[in-house]
Amino acid sequence: MATWAIGDIQGCGKSFAALRDRIGFRPGRDRLLLVGDLVNRGPRSLDVLRWVVEHDDDVEAVLGNHDLHLLGVAAGVVESGPKDTLDELLAAPDRDDLLAWLRRQPFVRDLTCDGRRHLLVHAGRPPGWSPEQMLERGDELARALAGPQGAAALAALRRDVPLRWSDDLDGPGRRAHIAAALTRMRMVDGDGALQLTYKGSPDEAPAGLRPWFEFHAPDHDGPRVVCGPRVVCGHWAALGLLLRDDLAALDTGCVWGAELTAVELTLGTVVSQPCVDPSR
Repeated sequence: MATWAIGDIQGCGKSFAALRDRIGFRPGRDRLLLVGDLVNRGPRSLDVLRWVVEHDDDVEAVLGNHDLHLLGVAAGVVESGPKDTLDELLAAPDRDDLLAWLRRQPFVRDLTCDGRRHLLVHAGRPPGWSPEQMLERGDELARALAGPQGAAALAALRRDVPLRWSDDLDGPGRRAHIAAALTRMRMVDGDGALQLTYKGSPDEAPAGLRPWFEFHAPDHDGPRVVCGPRVVCGHWAALGLLLRDDLAALDTGCVWGAELTAVELTLGTVVSQPCVDPSR
């Protein structure tokens, strides 16, 4: 059995199909790990979601910020944006089944591959959060969105997001921070507070900011000390493919006309498929 982790698909259905062919994906034998942002901005979100739902037994996915946006638009509590490409999906006769599947997906998955623990998440591991805290807080958010006030909870996720975590956070502010940390985080400041506007390369970031995965990095040039699980994530096209012992960042900007990338987590094989969907 091969275990392939694939970066942000974002509705690039033809590129996703071509990548599956290139890696020789075998339904019923192989496993696909999808780092979120299955939909939106690309032209074939409906095709992507239909294929993933059909192959649910072979797929383990997490929610990304664009997936959350789709759920909010479908619930009527978030306005569709001018760059959205969700109309075909929202008008589909099977939309309710597809959205129900999407709502069941977690924010964090705890996986074992080749004897090594991996955490599958869209954006990354927030500074100061243990793996168990990531899982607990992701589950807390998922329960709120699935509950009787789920539509209201979705509507509140982008309002007045507290940028700094505190155990005293409660209610909508607590959920908004969890959602931002797990699905939108790229850079943090020197205290680990989220910075949610910068999307460019880490090398060109404003002074005082660093990538979330470097928050605990040593200040010297000695060897990196790897401890804990490997984080498998996406969300950051300007970062590109970054593979380390503690990190597999997989967003290679397919929706922007670049590539869709898969990494086999046992062998480390990398396969990148040039975008064959219309670029934006």
